[in-house]
Amino acid sequence: MQAQSSFYNLSFNRIDGTPIHLSAFKGKKILLVNTASKCGFTPQLEDLQEMHRKYANQLVIIGFPSNEFAAQDPGSNTEIEGFCKKNYGVDFILSEKINVKKNDLQHPVYRWLTQKTLNQFKNSRVLWNFQKYLISENGELVKIIRPWRSPKCKFILQWLDSK
Repeated sequence: MQAQSSFYNLSFNRIDGTPIHLSAFKGKKILLVNTASKCGFTPQLEDLQEMHRKYANQLVIIGFPSNEFAAQDPGSNTEIEGFCKKNYGVDFILSEKINVKKNDLQHPVYRWLTQKTLNQFKNSRVLWNFQKYLISENGELVKIIRPWRSPKCKFILQWLDSK
């Protein structure tokens, strides 16, 4: 139960600065992904958007722009949002640009995702842009998907189709 209450107590700001609490998504599966506009994996935004449309009733996708890997998201929040909408039709939730790596500036959502003492699942480090974290309907971290794996990989699709 510790993981559930901890996750749902977290919040972040949308890319437009509006605060949002993760408790708003209780009962839905959540896919969290750190994004970048100038990465070889950036085309994954198209698959994420397709999944957002297809699974809208059961899945929340949240993209967290970050400039920490090879400075591949150098733009402002406004520029990032415009790029994602114009090039990939993104209308799933994007956060303000944040820090995802383990350091003093790491965003609390990513601190929870990467520390077993908080998530009760495992320690991890964000390897690169587009690493995916899967959260159950109960607020539990259930799987970490490496950046190079498609959002439409077999495991994620099976997870979405499971009850």
